[in-house]
This record gives sequence, C-alpha cells and structure tokens, in this order.
Amino acid sequence: MYDLEDLYQEIILDHNKNPRNARKIEPCTHTAEGYNPLCGDEVTVYLNLKDGKIEDVSFTGEGCAISKASASLMTTVVKGLSLDALAQQSAKVQELLTGDAKEEDTSLDALGDLAALSGVRRFPARIKCATLPWHALEAALKGTSQISTEHET
Repeated sequence: MYDLEDLYQEIILDHNKNPRNARKIEPCTHTAEGYNPLCGDEVTVYLNLKDGKIEDVSFTGEGCAISKASASLMTTVVKGLSLDALAQQSAKVQELLTGDAKEEDTSLDALGDLAALSGVRRFPARIKCATLPWHALEAALKGTSQISTEHET
C-alpha cells in the first residue's frame, strides 16, 4: 500500500512525464509567459474564456518536474471553472503551497490531485516552481503578457 507521500510523488512524476494539456491554443483569448530566473523554468499559459468560464486552457514551456506537473495539474483542474471559482481554487493552491493555511482550511481531500503539491512547501526554493503556472494564468486573465518570479516573496 502506498504511503500518502509516495502517492503524491507518483502524481507529480506522472504529470511531469505525461503532461496534460501541453499544447498551444490558437487562437486564444488570453495568454501570458512566466519565467523563474532562479532555476530557468519557463511556462506560457493559453486560455479561451467564454461567458465568464474557462472553456479551454493549456501550457507550453520548459522547466523542472514540479513546474511542469503544477502546470499540468492546473490545466486539468481549472478547465470549465467560472472566474469566481478559479479565484477560489487559486487561493487554495497558494495556501497549500505556502503553508499559510490551517489544516481545516485547505483539506487535502478536497484538493484532489492538487494535494500532490503539498510536499513542495517543505522546500521553500521550490515553491516558486509550483506557483509559476498559476501566476502566469492570473497574469493572462489580467491582460499582463509576462511575469517573473524574480520579485516574488
């Protein structure tokens, strides 16, 4: 039987090796590039927004296993969400990754496969790897074409 950490590691490895929605959407309604100068991770997020919902979302880029898995997981979770639901999901992921959430605030069960990212918070240098795709998605929705983790705390 898998230990929870082993299961999470398997999810990360699977999404890194077989990323979901790893493609460029053309044409798309929103796009943004994200860059982490500390490790060289690059991600471009593409999405089509229709009637206030994410109709389609994808990504391209190069980076570490955490960055790629986070982007893959993100695209599978946010597709079909309204902008309000997306904001709530992004906040939960940010809490999960930074460790600011109390156990009862962000139930790992409620996060599904995204819970696999929970181990990242034990490695502060890797948090930016996991948050990069999420920040790129938020930047795309705000109309910002590029973001960098250089000034992120």
